[in-house]
Amino acid sequence: MATSPPYPTHPGGSAGGYAFRPTRWWQRKSVQYGALIGLLAVSGLVILALVREQTGTEGFLVGLGLAVLPVPLLMSAFRWLDRVEPGPWKNLVFAFAWGACAAALIAIVANSFATRWIATATADPSHADALGATVIAPVVEESAKAAAVLLVFLFRRRDFTGIVDGVVIAGVTATGFAFTENILYLGTAFGTDQLSGGSGLASVTAATFFVRVIMSPFAHPLFTVLTGIGFGVAAFSAERQRVRRVVVPVGGLLLAMGMHAVWNGSATFGEYGFFAVYAAFMVPAFGLLTWLVIWARQRELRKVREELPAYAAAGWLTPPEPYVLGSMRARRVAREYAAHHFGKAGARSVTEYEAYATKLAFLRYRGRRGRGGGDFVLRERELLFELWRRRELARPAMGYAGREVGPRGWSGYGYGTFGSAAYPQSAVYGVPTYPVYNPYRY
Repeated sequence: MATSPPYPTHPGGSAGGYAFRPTRWWQRKSVQYGALIGLLAVSGLVILALVREQTGTEGFLVGLGLAVLPVPLLMSAFRWLDRVEPGPWKNLVFAFAWGACAAALIAIVANSFATRWIATATADPSHADALGATVIAPVVEESAKAAAVLLVFLFRRRDFTGIVDGVVIAGVTATGFAFTENILYLGTAFGTDQLSGGSGLASVTAATFFVRVIMSPFAHPLFTVLTGIGFGVAAFSAERQRVRRVVVPVGGLLLAMGMHAVWNGSATFGEYGFFAVYAAFMVPAFGLLTWLVIWARQRELRKVREELPAYAAAGWLTPPEPYVLGSMRARRVAREYAAHHFGKAGARSVTEYEAYATKLAFLRYRGRRGRGGGDFVLRERELLFELWRRRELARPAMGYAGREVGPRGWSGYGYGTFGSAAYPQSAVYGVPTYPVYNPYRY
């Protein structure tokens, strides 16, 4: 008789001494999510009122219309980075909302208070503005944005596995923050033009739009991504590396604050200080970090190609799947095949299959390095079960993508059928059973 599925079954018999502990009301997910949504909603209403008070209704609408322009581009860029192992959309919505509402509110209140305090203490309002922008604002704003990354790292740990996840969460948070900040700056600039009669290219609004939206829409994401990289390094560090898991995120936050301070202080470096910092500092840093995150993305695909063959050897995957799942082009071909032959439901099933297989590869990578956690075997079986449920639609698509995109001369594109040696049938029930997999064998 074939070996039974290596999955936990429903427990039978007595509880075996297990003591049931009722969940407290504040520990329920519905209560926690409700409190979080309420906090963000209140923050959003307060920040909306504060910005509208400073810009006026007309200025607010103009600022809103102009500030929203770079958002789709930035969000698309971060979603592209996250396509290897897409994170839940809820995490991205939370990150954007935190940046646009909670972090922006903290920054406005704290920066205003600090600037007024410095002006009172030094009796020099102009010096207070420069000091506040260069010293206070970077610390407050980067700390407020980093809070979103920390919350996802702590409470959505399963979705936070490496550098790319840290970059995406940090970048989306900073995009939300920059969106609200741009509304304020552009709306204020529009109000200034209304009072002074400025118009056209010579207007303050046009100059502000050019600097903040055209030249440097990536500024805030660039700063906060450094914090995200720090948390990403901590995410794939071993549990015993406690110092590293604390020091690296703090170091990333300090670097973000430092880069932010240099950017804000460029206006005090002389007539061409801003352009000098932009050309000599911001653009090279942007290029370096862009290369780093693309390298990290390619490294994730390489992990998939290297880790999944063990599951193919055990019969869980077909021979071409490790290659197909490790190529974004092959994945796209598989989804298109499924959509053409099985409709939207088929394409969705293949998309989910790709996501679960990627999570499985990353889990095995961490497990082989002693970072799988105490629930490694259970989590592995859950992911294998999700793959097995979708195999009927996914495997034809994977086989087609392998034939179309795979290296020439490779003949390993066939996949077995039920009743074959790879997928034996139960002698009792006559239905397919699961291949047996020992995670410690490979």
